[in-house]
Amino acid sequence: MEKKVPKPSCGRASILVISAPSGSGKSTLVRRLIASLPDLAFSVSHTTRPRREGEKDGRDYFFVTRKRFERMIAAGDFIEWAEVFGHLYGTSKRQVDKALAGGRDVLLDIDVQGHQQVRKSLPEALSVFVMPPSFRELKRRLTERHSDSPQVIERRLAAARQEISHWPEYDYLVVNDRLSLATQALRAIVRAGRFRRVSQAERAREICKTFGG
Repeated sequence: MEKKVPKPSCGRASILVISAPSGSGKSTLVRRLIASLPDLAFSVSHTTRPRREGEKDGRDYFFVTRKRFERMIAAGDFIEWAEVFGHLYGTSKRQVDKALAGGRDVLLDIDVQGHQQVRKSLPEALSVFVMPPSFRELKRRLTERHSDSPQVIERRLAAARQEISHWPEYDYLVVNDRLSLATQALRAIVRAGRFRRVSQAERAREICKTFGG
């Protein structure tokens, strides 16, 4: 039975983009954020990369073949898509539209390439860049999770050097040096998004009508 989710009390639903270099702790932050905000929907991306141990189709990603992904690109099914480390990733328009229609904020976990595309197609979206406290700490986290070879770790670190330069393109910056504080910061950003002028415009117009304006 599908769990009923209470709708937020005010304001139009927002789209929140979160990007970060691999190893910054973004996935853990996203899980904590989703668990603490029942009116926030996570947009599950499509990907062509192999499923990792413990991952579930439809929960972590929609795992599809490259051929199917390319058909979806041709059909215009994605808000954004990108190729990262040889694998394709994309955000489904249908998923996002469904969540917004239900009055829920939507979280997109995408890289800097995807964020640049979203900025063009959905300029009203909020964006957050999650940064590790230092390069040394990022390398330690990547090494200690024991999921990649030394060669892959070096590739991820090289990509991080490039990705980190894009932080000024985002609305907010959260440094993940303490997980609990970083989670609190993200929650505050999501809640504040409900009170932006663009989110409150419809409600404000209705109130103005009561003043005869």
